[in-house]
Amino acid sequence: MIRIVLLTLLYLLPLSTRAQHDLLTAKKDVIPNGYNFWLYTPDGYEESKETTPLIVFLHGASSCGHHLDRVLHYGTLDAIRRGLVLPAMVVAPQNPKGAWIPDKLNDIIEWLDANDYPYDHQRVYVVGMSLGGYGVLDFTGSYPEKIAASMALCGGCSLNDLTGLGEVPLWIIHGTTDRAVSVKQSQRVVKTLQDAGKDARLRYDWIRGASHGALARYLYTEKTYEWLLSHTLSDAERCVETTIQITPRDLQEVYRRMEKRAELEIRR
Repeated sequence: MIRIVLLTLLYLLPLSTRAQHDLLTAKKDVIPNGYNFWLYTPDGYEESKETTPLIVFLHGASSCGHHLDRVLHYGTLDAIRRGLVLPAMVVAPQNPKGAWIPDKLNDIIEWLDANDYPYDHQRVYVVGMSLGGYGVLDFTGSYPEKIAASMALCGGCSLNDLTGLGEVPLWIIHGTTDRAVSVKQSQRVVKTLQDAGKDARLRYDWIRGASHGALARYLYTEKTYEWLLSHTLSDAERCVETTIQITPRDLQEVYRRMEKRAELEIRR
């Protein structure tokens, strides 16, 4: 019960003043018929613009709607709020409803290019879970020439042609006891790529006994972003990184850090 209370309180903690005013901005109605999104620029961005990686985070169905603050409830931006140091620009769009549309996600990247938000075009990454996991694979498969690496958590893929996924270093992770999105959805993607001989850049893990929500922890561990950032489009073979391991101990440590931070904030 104490753990639940602490985590609930931490979800309600505000962003720091500096993050609100200097690093994180809401972009609403800047793209006609496009997604609204949060844009995070890391500390020192003004000095490192063209060499700054770009991470696109795609939320699940629970954050859909028209209230952009819902996108901050969990995921990459929330991890930064909780203390994760991430030397990357982060785009976190909000999907009003339905499936993520790859062309609308690409519109955001093109908006950055047209509006003086430089980033390293060789280092664009996508990560998301649940509905966002579907969005990761749909976007990656539609624009493989733009994406250096992707991680899809407890999702699937809506594309008829999955061959584009074989061009990108890709890590698919799914829990075996997921009741919201069956692990079979991810397994279908893996088997399709294997049968087509397009799995050389594929990495996948079926997490025994893990539920749907359990995979959210991956969004809070440094190793997730270390794995993503280890890839670039300019890599000669574009090999998938396999030496970085995210262990149950890593995921447990995430929550220990969150609890400690919550306790410190409550005492202030």
